[in-house]
Amino acid sequence: MGRDDIDRVGRRFIGGKGGTMEHISDTVLGLTGLLALAVLMLPVAGRVNFPYTVLLAAVGVLLGVVVLLVDPRNLGIVGDFLAALHGFEITSEGVLFMFLPALVFEAALHINVRRLLDDLVPILALAIVGLLISTFIIAYTMNVVSDFDLVVCLLLGAIVSATDPVAVVAIFKDLGAPKRLAILVEGESLFNDATAIVVFTILATMLLDNSEPDVVAGTVTFVKVFVGGGVVGYLMARGLCWILSRLRAAPLVETTLTISLAYLSFIVAEHYLHVSGVVAVVVAALVLGSYGRTIISPGSWHALTETWEQIGFWANTLIFVLVGLAVPNIMKNVGGEESWWIVVLVVAAFFARAVIIYGLIPLLNRIGMEQKVSIEYKTVMFWGGLRGAVSLALALAIMENAEIDPKTRDFIGILVTGFVLFTLFVNAPTMQRLLAMLGLDKLSPAELAIRNRAMALSLSHIGESIESAAEAQSVDPEIARDIAGHYSGRVEAVQSTMALMKDIADDDWTRIGLATLGNQERKACLKLFSDGFVSSDVTRQLLGQVDDVLDGLKAGGIEGYRAAVDKRLGFGLGFRLALQLQRRLDWTGPLAQALADRFEVLLATRTILREVLGKGLPMVVSMVGEDTGERLSALLGERLTATERALNALRLQYPDYARLLQQRHLGLAALRLERADYDAMLDTEVISKEVFTDLERGLEAREREFETRPTLDLGLEPENLVRKVPFLAMLPDDRIAAIAKLLKPRLAIPGERIVGKGEAGDAMYFISTGAVEVALEPEPSPLGSGDFFGEIALLRDVPRTADVTAQGFCDLLTLSVRDFRGLLDANPEMRETIERVARERLRAEDRS
Repeated sequence: MGRDDIDRVGRRFIGGKGGTMEHISDTVLGLTGLLALAVLMLPVAGRVNFPYTVLLAAVGVLLGVVVLLVDPRNLGIVGDFLAALHGFEITSEGVLFMFLPALVFEAALHINVRRLLDDLVPILALAIVGLLISTFIIAYTMNVVSDFDLVVCLLLGAIVSATDPVAVVAIFKDLGAPKRLAILVEGESLFNDATAIVVFTILATMLLDNSEPDVVAGTVTFVKVFVGGGVVGYLMARGLCWILSRLRAAPLVETTLTISLAYLSFIVAEHYLHVSGVVAVVVAALVLGSYGRTIISPGSWHALTETWEQIGFWANTLIFVLVGLAVPNIMKNVGGEESWWIVVLVVAAFFARAVIIYGLIPLLNRIGMEQKVSIEYKTVMFWGGLRGAVSLALALAIMENAEIDPKTRDFIGILVTGFVLFTLFVNAPTMQRLLAMLGLDKLSPAELAIRNRAMALSLSHIGESIESAAEAQSVDPEIARDIAGHYSGRVEAVQSTMALMKDIADDDWTRIGLATLGNQERKACLKLFSDGFVSSDVTRQLLGQVDDVLDGLKAGGIEGYRAAVDKRLGFGLGFRLALQLQRRLDWTGPLAQALADRFEVLLATRTILREVLGKGLPMVVSMVGEDTGERLSALLGERLTATERALNALRLQYPDYARLLQQRHLGLAALRLERADYDAMLDTEVISKEVFTDLERGLEAREREFETRPTLDLGLEPENLVRKVPFLAMLPDDRIAAIAKLLKPRLAIPGERIVGKGEAGDAMYFISTGAVEVALEPEPSPLGSGDFFGEIALLRDVPRTADVTAQGFCDLLTLSVRDFRGLLDANPEMRETIERVARERLRAEDRS
């Protein structure tokens, strides 16, 4: 079928508009040809060691020149391709609504939110305060050297102050920059980009309305738009997380919904609510990146991130080529005056960048608002403020607006394009050399030692195995000996290098080992989640525990590691809040949930630590050495012992619930084994796909039986607790019921000081279950189930005579001072028992 035939078919089905079919085919030819040409530049960039994105921009500029100068007629498919490129019109809306959401979402999705929060102050300072400083410095400089109004120059300053996340992230991925440096620069670029668009919108409105700059109104608008965008992104991402948590093994649906999230959050924020779409996309991606991996299975999450990398690669590839295509048309009328303005703009922009990096960051450090940033990092941040698609899109928005004076449109378009070209073709290609000059492309001594040990270990294994492989494949033994000798020589060379290296302290090796084992813990957490043993909420707690322990190691070394472990085994703010809700409002639900979570976290932590000790530690020992391995084993052993101690305290208090959890975990383990057997049978074709599908349906039905965690009964019903106190249990049922109405149940946690010496007595306590310790001299006195304390302060109207601390979980019954007298008057037997015990305790105190 020829082209004429296709056109006839097109006319028949499109109501006679045959040109529509031809236009579509040319557009498809242009896009696919452009994408194919662009991706072929990737191996070229690797071969010549040149940034891929910069090479794409160069190709785009070259194509733009060819399109302007070459007549496409009579060139066949090449001519059609050039004609299609000539028909492409890159617009600001195309960049902002089609490309930017995908690019920003993909970049933010991979950012470690915890590390971002560590440096949030300098990132936001650079992105907001820094951009405003840069805008004003550039604006006043350009206002002096040109005859344009201040508002126009402010608009120019805002546009060129936007460090483009697309360019920055792409360059840093190529160069493999240090993690913290990448977080600082990428985080600044993402939020800086959002800030620039907000400031641009405010200034563009002023320009169109011919109004004077209003600082107060502008500030209010900025805060509303910036914060509003963050709220929109957060709410939409949490809504998606709620939906994803209710889907079962639907990776295609999950990935598609995240793509919808990227674009919908931008459109809803920008178009409907008139707040920052970029901030909405950034926050949505950060929330999804933080919560998503504990909602979606690790396999599905891996597929999702790979899909987003592909989307980001396509969008990144096309945007840089399209930006390059637009350059020749924008810059074709540049003269001497415009060239001079570009030079001044470059100088002013880099001066402003220097003020921000070398002035603002040290100021924040001096007032204690951020971690110290080294001079090397500052230098890379100064030179790494690349501009790209975002700046050009904002310039295009001005150039496309017919209401703006043509001279202003040309002024903005030419200067922004010239500055973007300078950063792409000067800053970006020299970034790798700068990193090398500053020594940021090298491994640290510890990393270099690990590298050499890993290489020596691997080469030794290869040398030992090569002769066996040769024998199995009937290879000449002489060849095998030659190859084995080559590897032996490499091992000797590596060992010689290691001998010349500076020794690393034992504590440093221990820190390296603990950090490596921490990463293994994180992987084991996600495996437990993937296998269905822990919920998404518990998984987040486990991952937070790993992060806290590694942060403690980073900040305080081995002692910091121990302190972080102790803190995580303690009772956090959320747990204590739930405890207060139970004590003050008799609301037991949150406390039961917190205790059930603690049960699962401790069970999972014990499982993870045992796995790391059994499987992970031997692998790490081969890297860090036997002596360090013994220290690591001791530290992990301490953690395991402390975890089991905390778990046993819960088991003693709630034995029935512990048994239910064990049954659930064992049932899930059996299902995992059953599934593994069916998978193996399918792989070896023992069973057909149809049989496997039927078996899998049965497994899923049984898995649903284990989905719901057993409900934890706190056992705080007052009457039941009263019956556990021996001298009260003998009373008639009606009197027990009457006493129970006056007593308030309370759960005490291990180590909690229930009453303090010298405090005013406001209640006495009956121990239903558990044990406490009374701090008496010369030695403490233990009290257990059925005992009571706190009565002396009420009987004698004196302050507390001793501290009383819970030794484990304790169910207590609290009798307030208000009800104390009335209860004793109504129950003479009870009065007699309490007063007798009080006299005995006072005599014992007097004797001591």
